[in-house]
Amino acid sequence: MSSKKKQDQVLIFDTTLRDGEQCPGASMGLQEKLQVARALARLNVDIIEAGFPIASPGDFAAVQEIARTIKGPRIAGLARCVDRDIEAAGEAVAPAGKRGRIHVFLATSAIHRQFKLRKAKEEIIKAAVAGVKKAKTYVEDVQFSPEDASRTELDFLAEVVEAVIDAGATTVNIPDTVGYAVPEEFGRCIRYLKENVPNIDQAVIHVHCHNDLGLAVANSLEAVRNGARGVECTMNGIGERAGNCSLEEFVMALRTRKDAFGDLYTKVETKEIFRTSRLVSQLTGLHVQRNKAIVGANAFAHESGIHQDGMLKERTTYEIMNPEDVGILSGTELVLGKHSGRHAFREHMHDLGFKLTGEKLEGAYNAFIDLADKKKQVYDDDLVAIVQQHIMEKPPGTFVLNYLHVSTGNVTVPTATVRLEKEGVISEDAACGDGPVDATLKTIDRITQVPGTLVDFALQSITTGKDAQGEVTVTVRFDDHGLVTGKASSTDIVEAAAKAYLNCINRYIAGKTANEEHPLP
Repeated sequence: MSSKKKQDQVLIFDTTLRDGEQCPGASMGLQEKLQVARALARLNVDIIEAGFPIASPGDFAAVQEIARTIKGPRIAGLARCVDRDIEAAGEAVAPAGKRGRIHVFLATSAIHRQFKLRKAKEEIIKAAVAGVKKAKTYVEDVQFSPEDASRTELDFLAEVVEAVIDAGATTVNIPDTVGYAVPEEFGRCIRYLKENVPNIDQAVIHVHCHNDLGLAVANSLEAVRNGARGVECTMNGIGERAGNCSLEEFVMALRTRKDAFGDLYTKVETKEIFRTSRLVSQLTGLHVQRNKAIVGANAFAHESGIHQDGMLKERTTYEIMNPEDVGILSGTELVLGKHSGRHAFREHMHDLGFKLTGEKLEGAYNAFIDLADKKKQVYDDDLVAIVQQHIMEKPPGTFVLNYLHVSTGNVTVPTATVRLEKEGVISEDAACGDGPVDATLKTIDRITQVPGTLVDFALQSITTGKDAQGEVTVTVRFDDHGLVTGKASSTDIVEAAAKAYLNCINRYIAGKTANEEHPLP
């Protein structure tokens, strides 16, 4: 590492907790965001964009708590070039001290100027400069993004960039906001700024690429080839619409193809990639597709006889990287058994990134023992599922599954009896349905009086073996809220479905309550 030059380092700006969470149905609570932030710190990203503080009381609280508790990376809060946004961001990142960053943005493209902002070029520059100067009263580290930069006239983009750097911006981020760019032209855009902005060396150029054409990683790679030194990305590539530049893909491309990218490097601890990917998938409820590069289940699988033969003779015939380099161990290893004590359990959970004490430790340990009685083998993914279901703090008004009984068969009308508990009050009902899951969800609707429309239902095994937990992911639409995604696991897939559906209902209720109690100004 000592031989590597600072100017060759590409900073990793992770926006999983901000842009990634904007993926429909992917919202996380405070405790879930803290777990992801801790994982990102272990991954050794340079900057964590913790949220958009003005967006909601929950976002503000999450950014502030992450700024207070997470050490190492810089902590950024997003803000429009609006005083109240910047004030909220400044207050939220304050606990991070000198590691706090305010990320202000303002659209610059002709289409945004004409239809969204209805402002002339001079007004855009004036507002951008004012936003940066306002942010500088709270933090030294200010980042500015000209939204929709890839569709902005290059000469005007250069003018804006020069003005915000003069105003004090230390980082200028060039977003491909709608995923419109192709690599050659995006690289040309970065090169143009490097050659035509007189003060460009006073700031670091970042890029923020969306994946609408499937080119987010390619555009980011071309940008760093042309002088950008920061890439904004998310774990598993989650985010608005088709998502963002995938952190794991960009990092491993840079590492694997040194012949193409020379001395460029990141400080990401790549052996944490797979574990972080799995955690983000668990906590957001968003599946990682099996054929996803780097972290998908098939990423290092070889079924073709020709491939298998080549692999047996020489691994590099069909693998361009070691699975161990991204934290995928060869084979699934048993981690704990039902005779493991609390100390061993606590230490192992700490190794997984979960700091458990007091009631949380006791609750997780008891859930682990219950699972170990049902399964011969308990794996890391089982433990992550336990944390996701049993440890995350549940807000007041949360429904908890107390009892479930299902009667089903090919000559029986599927019937479910469900008992739910809410703040000490027990409610029970029963309903019939097209199958055991349908009957269960209809019964839950009757009890909660919060009916949702099931948009998507997916089931997959968490680990291996006949006794593996089934992981159910559901996406539910609520008429006045949009899509909410929930995930739960159990050795009983009907129980997992019930808990995942309740997870959606609880998230919906919590979000609705927060908005009613703390309306945005």
